Amino acid sequence: MDADFDDTHNPELQAHERTYHAFNVLLRWCMVLLGASITALTVWFATPGGFFGGLFTGIVLFALGYWFVIRKEEHQPLNVWEEGR
Repeated sequence: MDADFDDTHNPELQAHERTYHAFNVLLRWCMVLLGASITALTVWFATPGGFFGGLFTGIVLFALGYWFVIRKEEHQPLNVWEEGR
């Protein structure tokens, strides 16, 4: 890294990182909710699974989506230069 370049305490960059992080988490929540809702409604109305089949499918898909898509990103530190990023 260049010795003259030190942006670790730049408030504009940290505000941008927080905004990007919040948008990214919101987008992931929307993707999981839409995917689970569309799948549940499809199973409910377009298959013989019925209401409870759609409900079960939606809950399982939502739990899997949270586990694989949202969980890790929510707990990322907001500081770009922090260990673990």
